[in-house]
Amino acid sequence: MSATFREVDQSVTAPQGFRAGITACGIKSDPGIPDLAMLVSDVPCVAAGMFTTSRTRAAPVEVCVEHLQSGRAQAAIINSGNANCATGAVGLRNAHRMTELTAQKLHIENALVLCSSTGIIGRQLPMDNVEAGVAAIEVSREGGNDFARGIMTTDTRPKFLALEFEIEGRTVRLGGATKGVGMIYPNMATMICYLTTDAAIEHAWLKDELKSAVDDSYNMVSVDGDMSTNDTCILLANGLAGNTPLNAQHPDAATFRAALRHITQYLAREMARDGEGATKLMTVHVRSARDKADAVMAARAITISPLWQCALAGGDPNWGRISAALGASGCEVDQASYDIFIGDVQVMQQGMAARYDQNAARAAMAGSEVIVTVDLHLGDGNATAWGCDLTHGYIDENTLYTR
Repeated sequence: MSATFREVDQSVTAPQGFRAGITACGIKSDPGIPDLAMLVSDVPCVAAGMFTTSRTRAAPVEVCVEHLQSGRAQAAIINSGNANCATGAVGLRNAHRMTELTAQKLHIENALVLCSSTGIIGRQLPMDNVEAGVAAIEVSREGGNDFARGIMTTDTRPKFLALEFEIEGRTVRLGGATKGVGMIYPNMATMICYLTTDAAIEHAWLKDELKSAVDDSYNMVSVDGDMSTNDTCILLANGLAGNTPLNAQHPDAATFRAALRHITQYLAREMARDGEGATKLMTVHVRSARDKADAVMAARAITISPLWQCALAGGDPNWGRISAALGASGCEVDQASYDIFIGDVQVMQQGMAARYDQNAARAAMAGSEVIVTVDLHLGDGNATAWGCDLTHGYIDENTLYTR
């Protein structure tokens, strides 16, 4: 990480003016497990969001899209254990009710409250539990890391990061927390991500930078090739750092952009690393594709190949699976010129099997992270995608999910 950035604690409440809290209100079947989280800024924020492209998106996504039309938000209420999806008009009323309850508690405008849900599809939210939970939550500046725990579903651990850096000589912070380890294939995935900053940012530039960051992070992650109905990524900027609002012409725009990319890419990798049943993180670099679009297409195709994911689980350097996924991806390939590496071991050279040490290739597959590099020798398109292995643990998790 660049020396420009310093890691700090408390994720989404690391920036000044943000508070968060969680509670267990009985949405999840396991008593005492946190299932409701709240995030609030002391002042209204410039806000932007990215959402699932599924045509069966959940009620809270609809509410977020509606409330973000103003480009402003101040708080969010997030439940886990229930997706509030495929729940019809009742589910939509319940999503609105979540924002109303939160607005009343915080004494702010209802339109400034966002909501997210994650969990099982097709079940109505137990609104009596939600109402009691909203009333019970206590938010604080020390609640950021707890917030990351409160939004988890099948995650085995919370995922969060916060950075401190300088804008116009002022100290600025950017924090993020995310969840999602199954039903992951963007755009985006069964992920919930909230990002907060005390930087002042112009709305149009905030939207552009969030989309660009998501495209190079969350939209480059796959666990299983399935897209969710609830994907949400929200960025809130409350401006309390007091800087001149950032835009494309601001001399420190690149600093904020780099910090945002660092956090979103870190959290994206952690989602893949914690994939349901996963034992290995897969990182795929595609180099010298015809263009960026082809590089993205190729990298993502390799991460979602179940054959290669199974080879990864078994530590088998079966590079033929990589080659097959590459060829099926739709990107341009010259069969006489492309190379494939597993770690530092070149397994294909100019479209043919390379002479390599099989033991070295197996060793490159043995660690907790396996890096695949494909060089297409066609242009200047580069992309990186992240995935994980496919194990019996994934099957076990998803045969018992609704029990």
